[in-house]
Amino acid sequence: MTEEITPFVYWAQTQNQVTLKVDLTDAEVLCVNLEQKKLRFEARGEGARGVHTYGFTLEFHSNVDPDESEYKVIDRQVDFRLKKKCSGWWPRLTGPPLKPPWLKIDFDKWKCEDMDDEEEKRDICQDYPNLYDKLHKEEFGYRKEDLKKVYLILYNLCQFVGFIYVLAVMGIRYSRDGPDSMKDTYAAIGNPMKFILLLQFLEVMHPLFGYTKGSALIALLQVGGRAFILFFMVDAEPRMQTKPVVFYIFLVWSTVEIVRYPYYVTQLLNVEIPFLTWLRYTIWMPLYPLGFLCEGIIVLRNIPYFEETLKFTVSLPNSWNFAFHFPSFMKLYLLILCIPGMYTMMSHMNHTRYKKLGKSNIKRKYT
Repeated sequence: MTEEITPFVYWAQTQNQVTLKVDLTDAEVLCVNLEQKKLRFEARGEGARGVHTYGFTLEFHSNVDPDESEYKVIDRQVDFRLKKKCSGWWPRLTGPPLKPPWLKIDFDKWKCEDMDDEEEKRDICQDYPNLYDKLHKEEFGYRKEDLKKVYLILYNLCQFVGFIYVLAVMGIRYSRDGPDSMKDTYAAIGNPMKFILLLQFLEVMHPLFGYTKGSALIALLQVGGRAFILFFMVDAEPRMQTKPVVFYIFLVWSTVEIVRYPYYVTQLLNVEIPFLTWLRYTIWMPLYPLGFLCEGIIVLRNIPYFEETLKFTVSLPNSWNFAFHFPSFMKLYLLILCIPGMYTMMSHMNHTRYKKLGKSNIKRKYT
């Protein structure tokens, strides 16, 4: 596959708009696709590497309004004026943490932002003493994002290794002992699974801190549901730990994650592997229903155990004047939380799969 040739792109911004200057002389055969968060440009012209077909893709930090944006072709460049959806100063142009090497700052635009056309040109250091501070903050924003990127890569790699370990231990024990190994699954890998799952609660915090773009609620629903099953249903009831269903739920969870975490790593590194992308947004279709089925079986079989032991049940009278019957909560969990939770997760994944793998027919308009 031939590497795409990119032109130099210079950018500047005001509170309400972003300007781009594509350094391409005599540009022709333009193909421009502008979305709220992305610009795809391709044209033939004379750039830094001579006469070629040049192209680039920019993913914006925030939304722009395609209907209120425009571009024009002049002899020495292609100029874009992109209207910001919401007024305000962007910390950087791009959303991804890695700044493209061909993206430059348009000093001329910044120099002329607040000057009248008839005003005499003066030294930029005297006229704009805070300009370089702003630009430095912008560049530091990329370095700050790079630290986030390193952290996210390490986190996803650690989780991937953890789930690979779980699958490897289960596979080795099953190949050696067959189905008899299932009853000791929790004794063999219960502690590593608990540690991995506790780490997954960081994924609830990532969207809240701006590290990722996902939904904290969806992450909480998934991780919280797994934590309830592992810590309250399996770890708290020794008789459940020897059931084969524990083997199957660990198998389902681990199989999903050994695909999900490598996919996230490739996205952070800006590497696109079509098969991995397809697998990430397809493997959930058989595995999520199996996972919910196993979780439901675990809760259902645990109800008589917790009715017998009254573990986590609070009875009256007590100093708080509060009563809580845990088996009743488990029944409500099955009826109210488990089934709607399955519907919510499946709908979310189906919508995400359509966005990622489906085709878009949205038309773009320019003035």
